[in-house]
Amino acid sequence: MSKRTARGLAAPISVSQNFLTCKRTIDRLLRLTSICGDDYVIEIGAGKGHITKELAKVSRAVSAYEIDPRLYGQLQKALGGADNVKLMLFDFIKASLPEHGRYKVFSNIPFSITSPIVRKLTTDGNPPQDAWLVVEKGAAKRFIGKPGETLASIAMKPFFDARIAYYFSRQDFHPTPSVDVVLLHLKKKVQPDIAFAQRERFAAFVESGSKYGLQRALTKKQITAALRLAGLPRIGESGPMLYVQWLCLFRCYQQFMPAGSNG
Repeated sequence: MSKRTARGLAAPISVSQNFLTCKRTIDRLLRLTSICGDDYVIEIGAGKGHITKELAKVSRAVSAYEIDPRLYGQLQKALGGADNVKLMLFDFIKASLPEHGRYKVFSNIPFSITSPIVRKLTTDGNPPQDAWLVVEKGAAKRFIGKPGETLASIAMKPFFDARIAYYFSRQDFHPTPSVDVVLLHLKKKVQPDIAFAQRERFAAFVESGSKYGLQRALTKKQITAALRLAGLPRIGESGPMLYVQWLCLFRCYQQFMPAGSNG
Protein backbone atom coordinates (compact mmCIF):
# COMPACT_ATOMS: atom_id res chain seq x y z
CA MET A 1 0.00 0.00 0.00
CA SER A 2 1.37 3.45 -0.92
CA LYS A 3 1.74 6.21 1.67
CA ARG A 4 -0.95 8.19 -0.17
CA THR A 5 -3.39 5.29 0.04
CA ALA A 6 -2.58 4.71 3.72
CA ARG A 7 -3.45 8.36 4.40
CA GLY A 8 -6.72 8.02 2.50
CA LEU A 9 -5.58 10.22 -0.38
CA ALA A 10 -6.52 9.50 -3.98
CA ALA A 11 -3.64 8.68 -6.28
CA PRO A 12 -3.03 11.14 -9.11
CA ILE A 13 -4.68 10.20 -12.40
CA SER A 14 -1.25 9.73 -13.97
CA VAL A 15 -0.70 6.72 -11.68
CA SER A 16 -3.61 4.96 -13.41
CA GLN A 17 -2.22 5.72 -16.87
CA ASN A 18 -0.32 3.26 -19.03
CA PHE A 19 1.88 5.09 -21.50
CA LEU A 20 2.41 4.35 -25.19
CA THR A 21 5.97 5.29 -26.04
CA CYS A 22 6.82 3.32 -29.21
CA LYS A 23 6.79 5.64 -32.23
CA ARG A 24 6.19 2.73 -34.61
CA THR A 25 3.06 1.65 -32.72
CA ILE A 26 1.74 5.22 -32.52
CA ASP A 27 2.32 5.73 -36.25
CA ARG A 28 0.46 2.49 -36.97
CA LEU A 29 -2.50 3.68 -34.92
CA LEU A 30 -2.63 7.06 -36.61
CA ARG A 31 -2.67 5.40 -40.02
CA LEU A 32 -5.88 3.65 -38.93
CA THR A 33 -7.58 7.01 -38.38
CA SER A 34 -8.89 9.67 -40.74
CA ILE A 35 -6.77 12.41 -39.13
CA CYS A 36 -5.17 14.59 -41.79
CA GLY A 37 -3.44 17.94 -42.23
CA ASP A 38 -6.71 19.93 -42.13
CA ASP A 39 -7.85 18.56 -38.77
CA TYR A 40 -7.96 20.13 -35.34
CA VAL A 41 -7.34 17.37 -32.78
CA ILE A 42 -7.88 17.23 -29.02
CA GLU A 43 -5.72 14.93 -26.92
CA ILE A 44 -6.82 13.99 -23.40
CA GLY A 45 -4.06 13.04 -20.99
CA ALA A 46 -1.00 13.91 -23.08
CA GLY A 47 1.26 12.20 -20.55
CA LYS A 48 4.87 12.27 -21.73
CA GLY A 49 4.05 13.66 -25.15
CA HIS A 50 4.90 10.68 -27.35
CA ILE A 51 1.47 10.70 -29.02
CA THR A 52 1.32 14.50 -29.01
CA LYS A 53 4.48 14.75 -31.11
CA GLU A 54 3.07 12.46 -33.80
CA LEU A 55 -0.33 14.16 -33.79
CA ALA A 56 1.41 17.47 -34.40
CA LYS A 57 3.02 16.03 -37.54
CA VAL A 58 -0.20 14.83 -39.17
CA SER A 59 -2.76 17.48 -38.15
CA ARG A 60 -3.29 21.22 -38.45
CA ALA A 61 -3.45 21.89 -34.71
CA VAL A 62 -3.50 19.96 -31.44
CA SER A 63 -4.86 20.94 -28.03
CA ALA A 64 -3.31 18.63 -25.44
CA TYR A 65 -4.71 18.40 -21.92
CA GLU A 66 -2.63 17.20 -18.99
CA ILE A 67 -3.70 17.40 -15.35
CA ASP A 68 -0.43 16.29 -13.73
CA PRO A 69 1.92 19.29 -13.14
CA ARG A 70 5.01 17.09 -13.23
CA LEU A 71 4.10 15.59 -16.61
CA TYR A 72 3.03 19.00 -17.89
CA GLY A 73 6.52 20.32 -17.16
CA GLN A 74 8.04 17.46 -19.14
CA LEU A 75 5.61 18.15 -21.99
CA GLN A 76 6.63 21.79 -22.19
CA LYS A 77 10.26 20.76 -22.64
CA ALA A 78 9.52 17.92 -25.07
CA LEU A 79 7.17 19.95 -27.29
CA GLY A 80 8.79 23.35 -27.14
CA GLY A 81 9.40 23.34 -30.91
CA ALA A 82 5.89 22.35 -32.00
CA ASP A 83 4.15 25.63 -32.86
CA ASN A 84 0.83 23.92 -33.72
CA VAL A 85 0.42 22.39 -30.24
CA LYS A 86 -1.41 24.13 -27.41
CA LEU A 87 -0.63 22.57 -24.03
CA MET A 88 -3.10 22.99 -21.19
CA LEU A 89 -2.54 22.15 -17.55
CA PHE A 90 -6.21 21.51 -16.87
CA ASP A 91 -8.75 18.81 -16.03
CA PHE A 92 -10.36 17.83 -19.33
CA ILE A 93 -13.59 16.80 -17.55
CA LYS A 94 -14.01 20.44 -16.50
CA ALA A 95 -12.96 21.90 -19.85
CA SER A 96 -15.29 23.30 -22.50
CA LEU A 97 -15.32 21.59 -25.87
CA PRO A 98 -15.34 23.74 -29.04
CA GLU A 99 -18.73 25.41 -29.48
CA HIS A 100 -18.43 25.49 -33.25
CA GLY A 101 -16.51 23.75 -36.01
CA ARG A 102 -15.32 20.26 -36.68
CA TYR A 103 -12.70 18.52 -34.56
CA LYS A 104 -11.44 15.05 -33.74
CA VAL A 105 -10.10 13.35 -30.63
CA PHE A 106 -7.22 10.92 -30.27
CA SER A 107 -6.17 9.95 -26.77
CA ASN A 108 -4.62 7.33 -24.55
CA ILE A 109 -6.85 8.16 -21.60
CA PRO A 110 -6.52 7.14 -17.94
CA PHE A 111 -8.65 4.00 -17.61
CA SER A 112 -10.06 5.19 -14.27
CA ILE A 113 -12.05 8.01 -15.92
CA THR A 114 -13.09 6.31 -19.17
CA SER A 115 -16.85 6.63 -18.57
CA PRO A 116 -16.82 10.36 -17.70
CA ILE A 117 -14.68 11.11 -20.77
CA VAL A 118 -16.89 9.12 -23.15
CA ARG A 119 -20.01 10.67 -21.63
CA LYS A 120 -18.60 14.18 -22.05
CA LEU A 121 -17.58 13.61 -25.67
CA THR A 122 -20.83 11.96 -26.75
CA THR A 123 -23.32 14.24 -24.99
CA ASP A 124 -21.81 17.64 -25.80
CA GLY A 125 -23.76 19.99 -28.04
CA ASN A 126 -20.89 19.98 -30.54
CA PRO A 127 -19.36 16.49 -30.25
CA PRO A 128 -16.27 15.37 -32.19
CA GLN A 129 -16.62 14.00 -35.71
CA ASP A 130 -14.46 11.05 -34.66
CA ALA A 131 -12.87 9.97 -31.41
CA TRP A 132 -10.20 7.29 -31.04
CA LEU A 133 -9.69 6.33 -27.40
CA VAL A 134 -7.27 3.81 -25.90
CA VAL A 135 -9.41 2.01 -23.32
CA GLU A 136 -9.85 -1.27 -21.47
CA LYS A 137 -11.35 -3.94 -23.70
CA GLY A 138 -14.20 -4.55 -21.25
CA ALA A 139 -15.14 -0.87 -21.24
CA ALA A 140 -15.07 -0.74 -25.05
CA LYS A 141 -17.43 -3.72 -25.28
CA ARG A 142 -19.88 -2.03 -22.91
CA PHE A 143 -19.99 1.06 -25.11
CA ILE A 144 -20.34 -1.02 -28.27
CA GLY A 145 -23.05 -3.20 -26.72
CA LYS A 146 -21.36 -6.59 -26.99
CA PRO A 147 -22.23 -9.28 -26.15
CA GLY A 148 -25.42 -7.47 -25.06
CA GLU A 149 -26.66 -3.90 -25.07
CA THR A 150 -26.05 -1.72 -22.01
CA LEU A 151 -27.67 1.54 -20.97
CA ALA A 152 -24.50 3.32 -22.08
CA SER A 153 -24.42 1.68 -25.52
CA ILE A 154 -28.11 2.26 -26.22
CA ALA A 155 -27.97 5.92 -25.13
CA MET A 156 -25.02 6.56 -27.45
CA LYS A 157 -26.13 4.65 -30.55
CA PRO A 158 -28.61 7.22 -31.91
CA PHE A 159 -25.67 9.56 -32.46
CA PHE A 160 -22.50 7.47 -32.80
CA ASP A 161 -21.27 4.27 -34.41
CA ALA A 162 -18.80 2.44 -32.18
CA ARG A 163 -16.25 -0.24 -33.03
CA ILE A 164 -12.92 -1.63 -31.89
CA ALA A 165 -10.28 -0.42 -34.35
CA TYR A 166 -7.19 -2.08 -32.87
CA TYR A 167 -6.21 -4.72 -30.30
CA PHE A 168 -3.05 -3.98 -28.34
CA SER A 169 -0.50 -6.29 -26.80
CA ARG A 170 -0.11 -5.53 -23.10
CA GLN A 171 3.61 -5.16 -23.77
CA ASP A 172 2.86 -2.08 -25.90
CA PHE A 173 2.48 -0.09 -22.68
CA HIS A 174 4.63 1.11 -19.82
CA PRO A 175 3.85 0.13 -17.16
CA THR A 176 2.27 -3.07 -18.44
CA PRO A 177 -1.50 -3.04 -17.75
CA SER A 178 -3.24 -5.93 -15.99
CA VAL A 179 -6.12 -5.84 -18.51
CA ASP A 180 -6.54 -6.17 -22.26
CA VAL A 181 -6.53 -2.84 -24.09
CA VAL A 182 -8.07 -1.73 -27.40
CA LEU A 183 -8.50 1.37 -29.54
CA LEU A 184 -12.17 2.37 -29.46
CA HIS A 185 -13.45 4.37 -32.43
CA LEU A 186 -16.54 6.52 -31.99
CA LYS A 187 -17.84 8.02 -35.25
CA LYS A 188 -20.54 10.68 -35.22
CA LYS A 189 -23.49 9.77 -37.42
CA VAL A 190 -24.10 12.17 -40.30
CA GLN A 191 -27.83 11.74 -39.75
CA PRO A 192 -28.66 10.84 -36.12
CA ASP A 193 -31.44 8.35 -35.45
CA ILE A 194 -33.23 10.86 -33.22
CA ALA A 195 -32.95 14.61 -32.75
CA PHE A 196 -30.19 15.61 -30.35
CA ALA A 197 -32.77 17.57 -28.33
CA GLN A 198 -34.42 14.20 -27.54
CA ARG A 199 -31.22 12.65 -26.17
CA GLU A 200 -32.10 12.94 -22.48
CA ARG A 201 -35.68 11.82 -23.05
CA PHE A 202 -34.50 8.75 -24.96
CA ALA A 203 -32.01 7.86 -22.21
CA ALA A 204 -34.72 8.25 -19.55
CA PHE A 205 -37.12 6.11 -21.63
CA VAL A 206 -34.55 3.30 -21.88
CA GLU A 207 -33.58 3.48 -18.22
CA SER A 208 -37.20 3.45 -17.05
CA GLY A 209 -38.10 0.64 -19.46
CA SER A 210 -35.15 -1.44 -18.26
CA LYS A 211 -36.00 -0.98 -14.59
CA TYR A 212 -39.79 -1.02 -14.54
CA GLY A 213 -40.91 -2.41 -17.87
CA LEU A 214 -42.11 -0.72 -21.03
CA GLN A 215 -45.79 -0.89 -20.11
CA ARG A 216 -45.34 2.18 -17.94
CA ALA A 217 -44.89 4.11 -21.19
CA LEU A 218 -46.78 2.07 -23.80
CA THR A 219 -49.59 -0.46 -23.77
CA LYS A 220 -48.92 -4.05 -24.74
CA LYS A 221 -50.96 -3.50 -27.90
CA GLN A 222 -48.90 -0.43 -28.86
CA ILE A 223 -45.65 -2.31 -28.30
CA THR A 224 -46.74 -5.29 -30.38
CA ALA A 225 -48.10 -3.15 -33.22
CA ALA A 226 -45.04 -0.86 -33.39
CA LEU A 227 -42.58 -3.76 -33.62
CA ARG A 228 -44.73 -5.60 -36.16
CA LEU A 229 -45.08 -2.56 -38.43
CA ALA A 230 -41.31 -2.03 -38.28
CA GLY A 231 -40.64 -5.67 -39.17
CA LEU A 232 -38.87 -6.28 -35.86
CA PRO A 233 -39.13 -9.34 -33.60
CA ARG A 234 -41.34 -9.30 -30.56
CA ILE A 235 -39.74 -8.61 -27.23
CA GLY A 236 -38.34 -11.86 -25.92
CA GLU A 237 -38.02 -13.52 -29.32
CA SER A 238 -34.64 -11.87 -29.92
CA GLY A 239 -33.36 -12.44 -26.39
CA PRO A 240 -32.33 -9.18 -24.64
CA MET A 241 -33.83 -6.14 -26.33
CA LEU A 242 -31.97 -4.85 -29.36
CA TYR A 243 -31.12 -1.20 -29.96
CA VAL A 244 -33.44 -1.10 -33.00
CA GLN A 245 -36.32 -2.29 -30.80
CA TRP A 246 -35.66 0.45 -28.24
CA LEU A 247 -35.47 3.02 -31.05
CA CYS A 248 -38.70 1.80 -32.64
CA LEU A 249 -40.60 1.90 -29.35
CA PHE A 250 -39.23 5.31 -28.43
CA ARG A 251 -40.49 6.70 -31.74
CA CYS A 252 -43.86 5.16 -30.98
CA TYR A 253 -43.75 6.68 -27.49
CA GLN A 254 -43.01 10.08 -29.02
CA GLN A 255 -46.20 9.86 -31.06
CA PHE A 256 -48.39 9.11 -28.03
CA MET A 257 -46.47 11.18 -25.46
CA PRO A 258 -45.14 14.32 -27.20
CA ALA A 259 -42.41 16.41 -25.58
CA GLY A 260 -43.73 18.50 -22.69
CA SER A 261 -46.23 15.90 -21.53
CA ASN A 262 -46.05 14.32 -18.10
CA GLY A 263 -45.87 10.76 -19.46
